[in-house]
Amino acid sequence: MSKVLLVHAKGGPPLGHVLSRTAARAEVHLLALSALPPAVAGSARRLCASVVTPVDDVHRPDLVSLIVSRAEAVGADAVLTFSEYAVVAVAEACEVLGLAGAGRAAELARDKRLMRHTWRQHGLPQPEFRPVATEADLREAAHSLPGPLLLKAAWSAGSTAHQIIRSPHEAPAAWARSRAVMAESAQLGYAELHVAEADADFVVEQIVTGTASDWFDEPGWGDYVSVEGVVADGTFHPVCLSGRMPTVEPFTERASITPAPLPQDAQDRIVHLARRAVDALGLRDCGTHTEIKLGADGGMWLIETAARFGGAMTVPQIEEVFGLDLVGMLVDHLIGRRVEWPEQALTPAEARGAAGSLVVLAVDGRGRAWPDRRAWDFPAVSAGIPLSRGSDLSVVAESSLPDGGVVPVYDPAAGANTMAALCLLSATDARSVLRDFETLVDALPRVLPAAQPSAVRPEEVPA
Repeated sequence: MSKVLLVHAKGGPPLGHVLSRTAARAEVHLLALSALPPAVAGSARRLCASVVTPVDDVHRPDLVSLIVSRAEAVGADAVLTFSEYAVVAVAEACEVLGLAGAGRAAELARDKRLMRHTWRQHGLPQPEFRPVATEADLREAAHSLPGPLLLKAAWSAGSTAHQIIRSPHEAPAAWARSRAVMAESAQLGYAELHVAEADADFVVEQIVTGTASDWFDEPGWGDYVSVEGVVADGTFHPVCLSGRMPTVEPFTERASITPAPLPQDAQDRIVHLARRAVDALGLRDCGTHTEIKLGADGGMWLIETAARFGGAMTVPQIEEVFGLDLVGMLVDHLIGRRVEWPEQALTPAEARGAAGSLVVLAVDGRGRAWPDRRAWDFPAVSAGIPLSRGSDLSVVAESSLPDGGVVPVYDPAAGANTMAALCLLSATDARSVLRDFETLVDALPRVLPAAQPSAVRPEEVPA
């Protein structure tokens, strides 16, 4: 039986989903760079031939050596990860081992500065940008680029450390806050694992104006989509498109919905741009997730491409809606089995209903903070919020607070780091998912029980 070394770190699809699909295809050896979620720790040990958790700090330059040595020890036929923070290290390890992987271009799909430089060289549409390494760099960029601007950490994920800069005088405070958030994220395990001092690298870019109404037939949709796909032997294979709800300021994602209900000609144009973006990066063997901003009159801008599948529940959504086990298919490809990838991106006409994932944040539908503190309680949500006929809501336990946990105050700079839970909803069509999510967002602060004062730490009380 073929052997796979799976490198686990924070982020990506739920580990339970990844493990079960990988174990169905090969003997799994797990290298856990982050603690295993309690909800899946038991099943991980049942499904895996070995589970190793390094005792030393993995934020070090010899991470590639660690992965290589473990792969050689177990005789791995493939090494893979689904975490943004381990993509570069795993790609480099595969190069050393002579195994299929994303290739040396993985860093281009991780470092937002290199990504944007590469796309600029290929003439692809994207916001104007500047790499920044110091507060002085940011102040200079704030004076030279037309605002408003968005400051991003070059190696972040989940909208972490995003800061909107509306005038140059806001640059110093934005710089200080973003640096602090990156340090806090590293303490939580949400940080690049391989590149030294990656938390000091930033990029600032012009905020372009999206126009969802020019693309979708009904209101409520966000002004960007993602193209889910895979690169196999250097050839990009688009799988499908996922739509979004509007983000929470500054640009924190609230929900992903599969499929995106777009006309065929619009989907074709979006996929064409995604293909150009992925091809420009030169990836070899990996999942891909490309986000594209939608503008007026058919305009589009590239947001970013990742050398891995979309996080949260994107992969389970695709499996439910289109019947494609992307994790298992990628494992098969990496160990040398023949895989039949979709000939073109799948459409809503080929979908079996729709599915979406909702990140529970303590903000209402307009992005305003909840007036008081609430405790997460999925049974109360399930029983107290009516959904569309045929809709089914579940909670992703490994990505959620336990029932009774106090919902964090939403911090715009911390993004998804302040989420309380992740929910999956299945419905008859994408419109029903969107409407049910709107209902959930509006009802959560009313349905969830009030947090007990003794459970709220003083530093968590809103100012």
